[in-house]
Amino acid sequence: MRKVLLVLCLVVLVSLALVSGVWAKGYTIGMLVKNVGNPFFEACARGGQEACEELGNNFIFQGPATPTVEGQIEIIENFIAQKVDAICVSANDFDALVPVLKKAMASGIKVISFDSAVNPEGRLVHVNQADAEQIGKLQVQAIAEMIGYEGEIAILSAAATMTNQNTWIRYMQEELKDPKYAKMRLAAIVYGDDLRDKSYNEAMGLFKSYPNLKGIISPTTVGVSAAAKAITDAGLIGKVKLTGLGLPSEMAEWVKNGACEAFFLWNPVDLGYLAAYVAGLLCEGTITGKEGETFKAGRLGEYTIRKSGDGGTEVLLGPPFRFDATNIDEWKDVF
Repeated sequence: MRKVLLVLCLVVLVSLALVSGVWAKGYTIGMLVKNVGNPFFEACARGGQEACEELGNNFIFQGPATPTVEGQIEIIENFIAQKVDAICVSANDFDALVPVLKKAMASGIKVISFDSAVNPEGRLVHVNQADAEQIGKLQVQAIAEMIGYEGEIAILSAAATMTNQNTWIRYMQEELKDPKYAKMRLAAIVYGDDLRDKSYNEAMGLFKSYPNLKGIISPTTVGVSAAAKAITDAGLIGKVKLTGLGLPSEMAEWVKNGACEAFFLWNPVDLGYLAAYVAGLLCEGTITGKEGETFKAGRLGEYTIRKSGDGGTEVLLGPPFRFDATNIDEWKDVF
């Protein structure tokens, strides 16, 4: 009878352990994005899940309802309480998340940023989608070709605090100093906060404030789609040119109706995959995030950690890709 009771107790204990995750295999990787409901980050989540499955890790995907610092801090605090092993964060602010991320690292959590960087003090390494200078300058070059290097342009960004947006805009402004853009003028920079309605309204506001506007650059997937709709609704197709960073699935309609001649992006599925893979390797101790370390990231191949422009280190996914009428049908059902 005592042996039967002992066996039953062991069965109960094992069952509880499996349910609670105490004996679960692998590390737990928490991916924190700027906000939920954003197709770009939903694609990142697919890649993150894929990488975690390959490495035998557990994956959690979260974000605030709107892209706020306060919402991200609350989720990070919850991650700390859950004792996740790593956090991958696309930051809504470069500096504001540092205190809570330092707290996470002090508790043993590996912290990386991806997409939008956090201050190096609050991370081990950043997973960058592409070279920031190339991204910024490429968009200026594209809009210049579309408008014949003459006229007023505007930038429709996400939030004013977002690291990646501000870095790209800085490089756009540097590119515009080149004498070949002498007949172009950056009339305004507005912010749609990565909210569709606000981005749409900001674009409409640009049309009213700058009746001679010739082009818009929107380096955000939410903004560029909203701007394309605004151009269409305002009857400005062919009069106001548009480029930026967009998702093929969202931009196919606007490429085909002429509202957007061409746009750029990297594969967000690959970005999420690389971020989660780096986080997993940090948990394993395969890498530490230091400059010069090399590693293999599954199906994406070999990478080298390099020094980043903000004084920390980064892993570079690869160059952006141009989407236009010649290839949009190949990609619109991919992401």
